[in-house]
Amino acid sequence: MQQILDLHIHSRYSRACSRELTLENLDKTCRVKGVDIIATGDFTYPAWFDAICNELEPVGGRHSGMSPSSAEGGNGLYKLKNSDGKVKFILSTELALIYKQGEKTRRIHIVVLAPNLAAVEKLNKYLDAHYNIRSDGRPILGMSAIELCKRLFEINEKFMVIPAHIWTPWFAVFGSKSGFDSMEECFGEFTRYIYAYETGLSSDPEMNWRLSALDNLTLLSNSDAHSLPNIAREANAFEMSEISYDAIYDIMQNSSAEKRAGGIKSKYGGLLYTIEFYPEEGMYHYDGHRACNLRLSPAETKKQKGICPVCKKPLTLGVCYRVEELADRELSFRPAGAPDYKKLVELDKIIAEALDIKSRSARQVQTEYHNLIKNCGSELEILIHQPLEQILKNTLPAIAEGIKRVRAGKLMVEPGFDGQYGTVKIFSPEEKASDKQAKLF
Repeated sequence: MQQILDLHIHSRYSRACSRELTLENLDKTCRVKGVDIIATGDFTYPAWFDAICNELEPVGGRHSGMSPSSAEGGNGLYKLKNSDGKVKFILSTELALIYKQGEKTRRIHIVVLAPNLAAVEKLNKYLDAHYNIRSDGRPILGMSAIELCKRLFEINEKFMVIPAHIWTPWFAVFGSKSGFDSMEECFGEFTRYIYAYETGLSSDPEMNWRLSALDNLTLLSNSDAHSLPNIAREANAFEMSEISYDAIYDIMQNSSAEKRAGGIKSKYGGLLYTIEFYPEEGMYHYDGHRACNLRLSPAETKKQKGICPVCKKPLTLGVCYRVEELADRELSFRPAGAPDYKKLVELDKIIAEALDIKSRSARQVQTEYHNLIKNCGSELEILIHQPLEQILKNTLPAIAEGIKRVRAGKLMVEPGFDGQYGTVKIFSPEEKASDKQAKLF
């Protein structure tokens, strides 16, 4: 059975995140988007953990809503109480680690998946006693990645540790500003328990395949959503014979390109493909300075010797530059056994551009969005699988054409840089002007 998983999001309690990020709204949004298993996010934040305990119940088990220890049975996944369980939740959080190693301050983000509420409760008690987990949904911890792994695996060996958006300059394991040059340098003796990594919005599988050291890890893409519309902008399609935490764990442990090429696979299924943002749209694809309105390609950055020609300060080196630094392969290389991937643009963005409306949240855009969902299936079903002929029967020709172009990768992109999203355009200004004129007559 194919399942769509988004394993990294945030709650309403994280900084700069929407107040609409409640468990009930996540359940509703996943049904519209086509997501089967969604991260809870932020399980270290006390108020959110209380909501998880009170509003969710184990899939296949019982829950009294009183405490984690009252949960019985279940398969490690959870569902909204009194729901049909079509949408399942996996316990997750993102942790920001800031610490000194090798005479350098390291700043990395780690996604942690937990096997049950009892394990989360033990972890939260420890963290609450030693760090501040009450000021933000994504807490900042003054501990190393090695210390974190040691503590997690002492509590429960089935915790999953996933380096988040590994190339992002400021907070990532390979980040240009404060990261490392290898997983081993970061995780030490616990590297063998790191089974997967997250590409981040600013890179795609082709870029990550350039580093041979990543072949032995499962490549994952997640939305890191801070609002409901961004759920599943990146996600993962798993083939699963059993829907459980153990199955997800085993698939991630055995779905690396290296293991797939060697004929090793999980007894529960495997990773079919990842759903990708166009990486140029990510906030850190290229180098530059936002304050100076300067965006540079890696080649241009090298000509400037890494210094901004406007303010004369070091440039923020983006994902492309950092990949180039560590890569030991050409861009065209594809490892044997590597899963497929599909690049998408969110449906409401396609509709907004086809209608020449700036805001994806505009009433006309949302009306057409929900019309398509009603008649053609979930958003991911429409973007990936639904025949264009069927889409055209239920929407305007320009919207169907937009979906067709996104599938074919026929887009115009200005790369993002230094914390500023890039722009993806489907229709040229000439096409838009021609379309407006045609409508006038």
